[in-house]
Amino acid sequence: MAVTRSIRELSDMTGRCVLLAGGTGHIGLVAADALVELGARVAILDRDADACASAVERLGAAAVALPCDLADERDTRAAVHAAAQALGGVDVLVHTAALVGSTERAGWAVPLAEQSVEAWDDALRVNLTSAFVLVQEARSLLAASGRGSVVLFGSIYGLVGPDPALYAGTAMANPVAYGVSKAGVVQLARSLATQLAPSVRVNSISPGGVWRGQPEVFRERYDQRAPLGRMATEEDVKGAVAYLASDLSDYVTGHDLVVDGGWTAW
Repeated sequence: MAVTRSIRELSDMTGRCVLLAGGTGHIGLVAADALVELGARVAILDRDADACASAVERLGAAAVALPCDLADERDTRAAVHAAAQALGGVDVLVHTAALVGSTERAGWAVPLAEQSVEAWDDALRVNLTSAFVLVQEARSLLAASGRGSVVLFGSIYGLVGPDPALYAGTAMANPVAYGVSKAGVVQLARSLATQLAPSVRVNSISPGGVWRGQPEVFRERYDQRAPLGRMATEEDVKGAVAYLASDLSDYVTGHDLVVDGGWTAW
């Protein structure tokens, strides 16, 4: 008879070493909270050294700070080995880093005619290319762990187009490169899942819109359209991260877990 493990045992990540890219962002910090709560040790990768230090102060001894410019290939590859040295290996890689709609950058969150190729290139470099580089560089470490898992972050806008009516009358914009890059992330996860199997699992999470103080009219429109009647919070992705990073999803790979309150079910 096969040995069975309890849900508690399957979710236990004690001793697991996690490389978390974008670990100082809204979703990155919540992902770090979840992973540390499950017993993992986490290397926080992000561009801002002070923000990395603050995240480690918040998380405690289970975390280490590794400032890294994810737009720089050499820096990104070096960070993988720095994380492995600091933690003693890499069992799990979580990528949450991204230019988002609220990112302040010229030619980015502006009307379509004003969106620049430079901003487009920056978005693809951080949102998509850095995920590829990290997994490519970490693949042997992940395979050697025996529990290798990669969790990438897509978006509902990698699955469907944005509704312009949501943004009417606000200063908000939805850069085309955001959705394109996130669609690429979802396909990257599928492609890597087949190429790194059976030693490493690769999945993605596609959240819906997250409440971060957007204009009230935008929130009301979003809430009315979402079947669950509200925007997401960062807390809503904790369970998804815990599931895909741990042995709870031991037979899941190449999957995009949509956490959108039913937005894409219409």
